[in-house]
Amino acid sequence: MLALRLARGARPSVQARRLLVTVASAGTGFLLLCTFGYALGHPGAAFGSSLRLAWCAAPLAATVYLAVAVARTDPATRPRPGLSAVGLGPGRRSVLAAVSTAAACALGSLIALTVFLHLRGDLGALPLGGAAGALLAADQDLPFAATLTLLTLVPVTASVTAALLLRPRPGRPAATGRPGNRAATRDPGDDTDPDRPLLPSATPTGLPWGVALLAAGLAVESYASRSDAALGLRLPGGLASGPLGVLVGWACTAVGLALAGPALVHGCGRALQAVRPGAVRLLAGRVLQQEARRIGRPLGVVCAVVSGAFAAAALYTGSEPDTGPLSALGAVLVVGCALAALVLAAVEAKHARSQTTAALLRLGAPAVVLRAAVALRAAALCALFAPLTWGIAELAAAPLGR
Repeated sequence: MLALRLARGARPSVQARRLLVTVASAGTGFLLLCTFGYALGHPGAAFGSSLRLAWCAAPLAATVYLAVAVARTDPATRPRPGLSAVGLGPGRRSVLAAVSTAAACALGSLIALTVFLHLRGDLGALPLGGAAGALLAADQDLPFAATLTLLTLVPVTASVTAALLLRPRPGRPAATGRPGNRAATRDPGDDTDPDRPLLPSATPTGLPWGVALLAAGLAVESYASRSDAALGLRLPGGLASGPLGVLVGWACTAVGLALAGPALVHGCGRALQAVRPGAVRLLAGRVLQQEARRIGRPLGVVCAVVSGAFAAAALYTGSEPDTGPLSALGAVLVVGCALAALVLAAVEAKHARSQTTAALLRLGAPAVVLRAAVALRAAALCALFAPLTWGIAELAAAPLGR
């Protein structure tokens, strides 16, 4: 009940974020139901049905990733004065985040079920001239247990993940909840100093693991592409086929980019401050270092998704694969969730440094200097991640094109 009251009283921007989660959940739920309908209509194609279901893991992971990003930035789950006094400590707030996430995803699952039943003709006349009837097994009854399991997959996975990632960790200082204490209103994922936010921050520790996964992924791709005995795997929807090891390596490179993203952003900020920096470079570099953990991982995920899109575009140069509407929907979900999470992180980073910006303006810093620092940060990130994305895309597409 408390989660519902907080959701109703939230700002329009917060409601828009939750609506994004609902839309993503609806799209993923619809893909799962369509895969189930294909399995019902083709009982002899067990391997093809299993492969279609396995490829729904990418949209599912993207939806959960977006749901966790929205839950992390939800004002209802942040420490605020007075909440601990009424029993809403860190543990209760993580439960509240899980409930809010489950509610948004459950609404999306209901929308997916409504659209799916409408296309099957279970809610009235068969639409689209019956074109979707064969794909969705309109002539067969839906098993209730299997349908319910697929519909609850997204809400349960997203809510459990949000609760685990937002739970209080040992050693994290607890908010006192006293008025005027800025620590009581800080984002749990914000590692900046509330009093001196432009001090140098520690380098994130994910770079070694990220580089190791990148190297391992590229090595697996290269080895699998040269192996004559590699297990071939046909992708659904008319996409390219290739050795299974190549796809496993590609997934490792994507995870490696996500892990290495914060350290790369931090290193980019350090590079901006090298060799006698001026005010603009110093400000841009310090802000990048402070925001590395906030925007680094979403930026790494976007880099991985864009590199995959570039690799697919390189494979299909001069050809038009019959991807189909479901494959296109899955691609839109993955790309859209990654971009939405990055935009959300950028907006939250801007809000987090609003007090610093106001303090600089009170001290007499020209507004043009702040705008120049923003432009310099964007240019530095593009200069680092654009060639990195292109290089990984080329290395990922080369084995698949053989």
